[in-house]
Order: sequence, then structure tokens, then C-alpha cells
Amino acid sequence: MDLTALRSENPDHWNKAAAIRALTLDAVAGANSGHSGMPIGMADVATVLFEKHMKFDVSAPKWADRDRFILSAGHGSMLIYSLLYLMGDAQVTLEQIKNFRQSGALTAGHPENFLLDAVEVTTGPLGQGISNAVGFAMAEESLRAQYGKKVVDHYTYVIAGDGCLMEGVSQEAIGLAGRHQLGKLVVFWDNNNITIDGTVDLSDRTNQVQRFKASGWHVQEIDGHNPAEIDAAIEAAKKTKKPSMIACKTHIALGHAAQDTSKGHGALTDADQLKAAKEAYGWTGGAYEVPAEIKSQWEAIGQRGATARAEWEARFAEISKQKQDRFNRAFALEAPKKLSATVKALKKQISETKPKVATRKASEMALEVINPIMPETIGGSADLTGSNNTKTGDLGVFDTDNRKGRYVYWGIREHGMAAAMNGMALHGGIRPYGGTFFCFTDYARPAMRLAALSKIPTVFVMTHDSIGVGEDGPTHQPVEHLAICRATPNTYTFRPADAVETAEAWEIALTAKETPSVIALTRQGLPTVRTEHKLANLTEKGAYVLAEAESKRQVILMASGSEVSVAMAAKDILEGQGIGTRVVSVPCMELFHAQDEAYRRKVLPAGPVRVAIEAAVRDGGWDRLLLGERGQEKKAGFVGMQGFGASAPAGELFEKFGITAEGTVAKVKELLG
Repeated sequence: MDLTALRSENPDHWNKAAAIRALTLDAVAGANSGHSGMPIGMADVATVLFEKHMKFDVSAPKWADRDRFILSAGHGSMLIYSLLYLMGDAQVTLEQIKNFRQSGALTAGHPENFLLDAVEVTTGPLGQGISNAVGFAMAEESLRAQYGKKVVDHYTYVIAGDGCLMEGVSQEAIGLAGRHQLGKLVVFWDNNNITIDGTVDLSDRTNQVQRFKASGWHVQEIDGHNPAEIDAAIEAAKKTKKPSMIACKTHIALGHAAQDTSKGHGALTDADQLKAAKEAYGWTGGAYEVPAEIKSQWEAIGQRGATARAEWEARFAEISKQKQDRFNRAFALEAPKKLSATVKALKKQISETKPKVATRKASEMALEVINPIMPETIGGSADLTGSNNTKTGDLGVFDTDNRKGRYVYWGIREHGMAAAMNGMALHGGIRPYGGTFFCFTDYARPAMRLAALSKIPTVFVMTHDSIGVGEDGPTHQPVEHLAICRATPNTYTFRPADAVETAEAWEIALTAKETPSVIALTRQGLPTVRTEHKLANLTEKGAYVLAEAESKRQVILMASGSEVSVAMAAKDILEGQGIGTRVVSVPCMELFHAQDEAYRRKVLPAGPVRVAIEAAVRDGGWDRLLLGERGQEKKAGFVGMQGFGASAPAGELFEKFGITAEGTVAKVKELLG
């Protein structure tokens, strides 16, 4: 490709884009690792986008009405780091660029939203960013409908590569965006025809242009190195009511010896080749040097949004004080003051009426009183609305003709739903929750993990939580999924025993600011075990004494969810035989482990036999509770699953696998000797 012609046609643009390329080469070479090719190839697109279109104030990277920029191809992180440094971001200093990928640096190998304020999304696992972006665009539509165009009116821009579009979740996201006509979503496809293994045709022959068109997108094809074409394409994308895909034909590692090769995807560290590439760019500065004139031009781009932000602040001041407070509260992730009293009133009603209901129904009961006082919640289900019980009467349906609707029919897209919900949470102003069967955690898992990593309070409602599913059989019985969720750092895994604990779990999930929640709920009806009303949220302790021993305490039974009632029945049998038994409900292990040692020892004192009961496989969380803080408890046992389930009525399955009061008593007596 003739770089001389590109340089001469538009030298101002070229030099600004070359700054991105030069910094990328220097930082990757300095780290001796990273991905040079994509930032070099997409530098022209990024330059035009930020110079001419992005509504962004570098001095206020969290301004609520900014345009969002998502680097779905997160391996090309030096693109965003270069942009932020050049524009004068306070966090991304030259020292941070020099320490790219090094310990303690904010410029991590992949962009992390919890390290840099201007990074919207943690990306790296391909396909996640473009899927998050759908949630961003949905959040923008919802908030614009609530607060008006004067307060909410911005775009979500995405750079995605061939790898993002090969990942299956991308089709889930693309289909959703097309269905909902998310006209404020613009995706730039870095069409460079290269993956790590070689050219794309080694593994794929998809016509991406036709694919997006078939999904209801506005599509354009341009030269990704021609600034005039890039500019015109963005202008056209902003005028359509459809989501837009701009296919940018680019050269990976443009101007480098590795251009248009798989080597160009990764770290380009050869000193002679680096020097030759810079010469091809007409770049004369030394390592990490950006001429003052070019740096000042970029800084002016970063500051341009200050005027737009000031104008927005003036418009925001004109709306009612009530709306201002609600907007600020939602973006600060502060729950309304009414939440605590609302949950307490529901708990009191449940303790008095003692209903026997499935906890999935109990969840609906909680949402029926919570959703009306939390207008920031948006619920949904992956085609299981009637089973997940996630829709309440006040929500309305989010659709093209009702952006104020707060319920999303996600379709059979567990992964896409979870990723888009993460996008809603990351956008701000929204508390998303969505449901599916607990066994389909497997499909949603990558996005659930990223919610935890990204420190966002997405709520995953997972019903049909055990062999209690019954006749659907082992494919739908999630015996190992509690263990997977509990093993994930920064995740609250709730398995409530009744409607009271379910309400308490929702209160915790909707007040969390940096931790996602998994709420595992039953299909089968459960009795109310919390029959004495307590103002305190006992679930917040993670585990607590539900029933104290009547005779001399010899046994502690621990259980979660549906098995708490099994523990209570076993206690009755044991007490009848003079064996004092304490029952401990364990709705959330993570919260219990976070309590101080004195509380943990009070709930689980040394000495008595310990037995845990759960219709799932034994995991490390139970081992810690069974074996004690120092792993020294001698008499401990587990009543639960040893393998997969079976197809039969739920009651028969609990008998078949010995997860019963009688089976628990037998285990206790075996341990007591």
C-alpha cells in the first residue's frame, strides 16, 4: 500500500493517526508483549471518530451523557491507551504508556474498566464487548425515554474484529440489536482478514455484510484508511434508525514488515522493523516521543467536549428536582430509601401468612413490591418468563414503540442476555436482572464471570435450581452449578430457603455496588421456615442459626434452599431421640465467610457433629464450613449429590438420592457412632 500518498493527501490526519501507531509500536516493544496490529490498522478510524464525532470530555470521563467507546477487540488495548494519553487523560500518563502490561500499571494487557475511568468495559474475551454494547444502547434508549432527549442523547461506538464476529455470542447480540432497532449503536468492523492462525478463510467464509443486513442492520463498506470515507460513513450511520455496521477494509500492522500477515496480529518487537515502520509513517521522534504540535492537536480534541458537557449541565438543571435526584441516585447505585421498609413489610407479611411457595414465585412476590419503587430496574428472561417469574405487572415491555418498557424478552440467548445486562449496568442508571434455568449458567458463564471481574451488580435470576426440576432429567438438573458460582471471586451466590430469605436476597442484590448476584430459586414449593419476623436482614450474615437445639447440642445441621426444610424435619426426629440439634441456614456462603471470626464461631462452634445438606455436589465452600476454620473438625458429613440426577418426579428423586430427613438422621448417627 502506498503510504506516501496517504501521508500527502491529508497530512494533519495522517500525523495524528501516526501518533497512535508510533506509541503502539514503542509500548509493545517495551513490554515485549502485546498486540500491535489492530491499533495500527484501526488508527485512522479512531482518529476520525474522536476528532469529528465523539462527544467526550477528557476531563470528565464519567459524564453521564458522553458517547461511549467500546474496544471489543480488547487485545488491541494500546489503541485506547494511546488515545487517552494523546488527549490528556489524567490517568494515562506517559509513564503509564511506558509501563504497558507491567505490574501495577493502569495500562493492563486488556482494558479494565475498574482501572481506568475512561475505559467503559473490561474486554478481551472476544465477542463480549460488542454484546455489552447492545446493553449500552438499550440503556440509552430507556433513559432517553424516561428523562428526555435534553438529558440523554448519545451514541455507543464499537470497534470489533473478525474474532469478535466469529464468537457465537456476537450473533445473539447482533440479532437483538436489529430486533430492537438500536439506531444509536455504531459498530466498526476491522475487516483485515487476519486471525492468529492465518487468514480468516482458514476457518470461516461468512459474508459479514449480508449477515448484518439479514439481522436488520444498516451496513456500509468503506476503505478504513480513507478519512473522508470514514467521516461520511459515520455521518450516514448517525442518520439511520437502524443499528449500523461499518465494514472498514484495513491492513493489519499497516506499514510494518508484518503487514497483512498473522504475525502482524501480535507483538511486533524487532527493532529494525520498528524503525522502518516509523520511517514509512514519516515519524522522526524517538521512542515514546510525540511532537508538541501533534500532542496539542490531540489535547484540543480531548477538551472539545467540555463545552457540550457544560451545555448538558445547564439543561440538566432545568428538569425537575425530583428527576434530578432520581437520575443522580440511579447513577450512584444508591437504592431508594423506601427499599428497606418495603422489604421489611413483605417479610412480616410472609412470616405471618406462612405460604408454601416455590422460591421462584417468592422472587416474583419480592419484585412486585420492589419494581414500583425502583424505576431503574429492567427485568427480563431468556424465553422463560412464565418459569422464571421475572415479569411484574408494572413493568411494561421494552420495545421499538415503548422505550419506557422495563421488561425485555431476550429470546433463547442466555449468553447474549447476560452480556447485554452487563452493558446496561456499565452504562449506568440501570439495575438489570434477567432469568433463565440454573443449568444454563453454562451458557451465560463468560458474561457472569466478567460481571464479577468488572465489579458490577448485575443480577442473574437462576430458577429450577436442583434435582427438584424432576422429570426434565439430568440435562436440566444443575448439580454442579452452585459450586461453579461459589468458586467465582466477587460473586454473591444466594440460595434462599423460603420467601423471607428470597426477599432479603433481593434487598442485598439491589443495594450491592460492585458485586453481581446469582439468585438460585426452586421450581417446587417450599414451606416458610422463617416464621418469626425479624427486622434484621439475616441473609446478610450469609448463615445464621435458624433453630436452636432443645436437648444438649450434639449436632449442627447446615443447609441451603429447599434442603433447609429437610434439615428442620431431621432436627425434629433427632430431638425426639434426645439428640440436641442446631439448624443453620446458609443462604450465601460468600457473605458468611466475610463475617468476623467471632460471629462465625458463634454460629458454628467446635465440638458438635456437622452435617451439610444440599441437592448438589459437595464443594469447597461446604468443606470450609464442615471442617472448620482450621480444617480440624473430625466428625463431618455431607448429604447431597455424588453425580448427575435422573428423570422422575421431584419427590422420588430426593428419596432416590437420599436427600431426606431420614437420610440425614442416618448420616448423623453414623458420625456419632
